[in-house]
Amino acid sequence: MFSAVLRGLSAFHDSHPFAAFATFSVIAIGLAYAALAEFFKPAGLRRGKTGRPPKLPPGPKGLPFLGSLFDLKEGRTDPEFKWLRGLSTNYGEMATLHLGAKTWVFLNSKRVVSEIIAKRGSATNTRSPMPVSSGIVSHGHRRSLLMTQEKWAEPRRVMHSLLSGSALKQYGAWQEMESTQMLAEYLFKPQLWYRHHYRYANSVIVRIALGERLVKSTKELEDMQNLVTYFVNSVGTSMLDWFPDLARLPTWLQFGRGQWDALDRWNYDVYSSWWAPVRNKILNGTAPPSFARDTLLHKDTKYTGSDEDAMYVAMQLIEAGSDTTREALNIMTMAALEHPEAFAKARADVDRVCGTGENVRLPMLDDMEDLRYICAMAKEVLRWRAIFPTTPDHTASQDIDFEGYHFPTGTGFVINTIAVGAECENPEDFCPDRWMDGHETDITHGLWQFGGGRRICVGYRLAQRSLFINIARLVQCFNYEANGPYNPKILNLEATDEPFPVKVTVRSPAYKKLIVAEAERDGVLQDAKLGREKL
Repeated sequence: MFSAVLRGLSAFHDSHPFAAFATFSVIAIGLAYAALAEFFKPAGLRRGKTGRPPKLPPGPKGLPFLGSLFDLKEGRTDPEFKWLRGLSTNYGEMATLHLGAKTWVFLNSKRVVSEIIAKRGSATNTRSPMPVSSGIVSHGHRRSLLMTQEKWAEPRRVMHSLLSGSALKQYGAWQEMESTQMLAEYLFKPQLWYRHHYRYANSVIVRIALGERLVKSTKELEDMQNLVTYFVNSVGTSMLDWFPDLARLPTWLQFGRGQWDALDRWNYDVYSSWWAPVRNKILNGTAPPSFARDTLLHKDTKYTGSDEDAMYVAMQLIEAGSDTTREALNIMTMAALEHPEAFAKARADVDRVCGTGENVRLPMLDDMEDLRYICAMAKEVLRWRAIFPTTPDHTASQDIDFEGYHFPTGTGFVINTIAVGAECENPEDFCPDRWMDGHETDITHGLWQFGGGRRICVGYRLAQRSLFINIARLVQCFNYEANGPYNPKILNLEATDEPFPVKVTVRSPAYKKLIVAEAERDGVLQDAKLGREKL
């Protein structure tokens, strides 16, 4: 029978050569398409380890092969995040998106975030592969933020020391001192308020991670800030991140590989220029206390990776700790312009605890329990204008059944922080009172900006304490007013110049006197006066 079919096809070809060629071409293209579609089938459409077919929540259909990649790109860059909000409005608590070879389920309510990310954390604490952002751009060392579960455990182990009570107490003294210098910088150069935020944040985390107040030029500080921006912008930019199997191709076939290799080399050089002097001092015994000296390279707790791996762990801590704090303080400034009533209430709370007139003092970290409105204000800053519109994916390492749905292994779950943050009354209002629920001093309670489950940001307590001490002191000592037109929904968080026009003035001569006295006592007055680009 097979030979008869072949004879028939041969006869058809002889009598109708052009029609035969067209027919065979269509068949070949169809077979190739089917093969590619099967090879690049999104993870959520494949059968899981149990062999059961998937059953996923509804979501946008998307394009063939690419799925909703273009929608995701536009949705993340829209300052009003209409598309991300629409996922909740149009599809409910969960929305399924196929993105290249990946399937991400967007979690749009606190309830499902708690159920999937927190309660099922043991099954959703890995990441999907990102060959560009977590591989090429990271010099092959894989940034811990995007590491898969098995590779993430060791960085997590060494960074866990950042959460200990003794470490927080030691770091707290540095946070208070750097905050005092920032207040003095506000006095002498109020027009550079946004740069003072960055100097504070960078100086604190550099001292914690590396142990010294390093002297850095404006260019070096801008390089560090740009490094963070370029890395964040590399996540999901290349098709390699959405079709990870393409990373197996020869490098010359990987489109855009040259630009990622160049970014990697620059990233590595910046890291090395900060890390190498500190490492040398640790090895010769002259380094001051730090995370690098006392944990990362200490003989009793030594990181098991290579020296380059250790460098990436330390420098990623600096990246994360400096940029997010800077951005959060900029958001606080916008809130002061847009919602002065909340700012006035916060000031009254600080005055109640820290006094006014001759008896005034600066707030301290020990005041957190008594200044719960300030703690609530920090949480509202992160909810009101989310720094991260979505979290990195929490990928299922096993099949998951949840409320009638069946998620196969490899399905990613993403916290839609825009939708979750809007799950409250009058979400556009800046209202710290919404957090006055008895959990004000726990910045992760009900707030998902730090992620959740086992992959929660390891430095969240450090971040909370930095936000608390600076918000409390800025609210106490300075006034903010607009210094030109601005759009309250566009904060230009990545900007190295003024993100929006602000006029800053000290509250009164008494507060100027207080700041100068405290800065002199802490030995940071001269640096603030001279305006040195110093960490």
